[in-house]
Amino acid sequence: MKLKRRQFLFLSSLSAFGIGFLGVISRYASNNTDELETAVAAAPAKKDLLLRFVSVADTGTGAGGQYAVARAMTNYHSKNPYKLVVLAGDNIYNNGEIEKIGAVFERPYASLLKRGVKFQAVLGNHDIRTANGDLQLKYVGFNMKGRYYTFRQDKVQFFALDTNGNADWKNQLIWLEKELSRSNAPWKIVFGHHPIYASGAYGSNPQFIKNFTPLFQKYGVQLYINGHEHHYERTRSINGTTYLICGGGAGTRPVGKNEWTEYSAERLSFAAYEVYPDRIEISGIGTDRRVFDRGIIPLQTA
Repeated sequence: MKLKRRQFLFLSSLSAFGIGFLGVISRYASNNTDELETAVAAAPAKKDLLLRFVSVADTGTGAGGQYAVARAMTNYHSKNPYKLVVLAGDNIYNNGEIEKIGAVFERPYASLLKRGVKFQAVLGNHDIRTANGDLQLKYVGFNMKGRYYTFRQDKVQFFALDTNGNADWKNQLIWLEKELSRSNAPWKIVFGHHPIYASGAYGSNPQFIKNFTPLFQKYGVQLYINGHEHHYERTRSINGTTYLICGGGAGTRPVGKNEWTEYSAERLSFAAYEVYPDRIEISGIGTDRRVFDRGIIPLQTA
């Protein structure tokens, strides 16, 4: 069918209007993540991306909840590849029995392990119930260099802590300050099992606030990651540090809010992080494989 010039111009204007309208809808959706959960999509190449990693905790049940989160982690990896998982404790329920490692770690995360994803673990309170966690320290799949240790990837340095009640607190705090003071990494991330700030069953830890937060502020720690509380919670920046709980790796408990809470949810989930020269982008991702929380940590410059 041939179109007259007037008809052609009219239809072309309608097409342009439709494309513009869809663009407005797309921008509205991307700017209203509090109201609209978004599906995880494959990310385009990002030339300034320094590191992508995920974190999860309180995982080691070998039950359906853990497998559901593991599948969501694998789905995210297929679209947004990463090589690092921060495993923030309670790796083996209920008593840290290393003979369960196949059921609670190797099988649930088999697809990620086959793809070369490296798990960096710390010990949780359940993990030290057998042999004080010594057998987990020796397990190669957890990549622990000790009860507390540090490692670096690109411009990001990680500091792993033993936050259990029987930890060697005196020497660990001396070590932490020494390592933080000598680090020239622009991004410093600390992780341990127990919370510092939390709105769940256990709440915030006054002694940890006293011991850790002055060091975090003094040496520019931008992020602390933990589990123990079985929920997801992201704080606003507290004296320069964001606190992220990712304890919904296998089961959940109720969570409330505090004045410093930016987002909290009782959800089976994990957290994903993209580190750039000037910011860290955080995503909370559920077992439905959708992003339910987004946050940004800007790099603070002196």
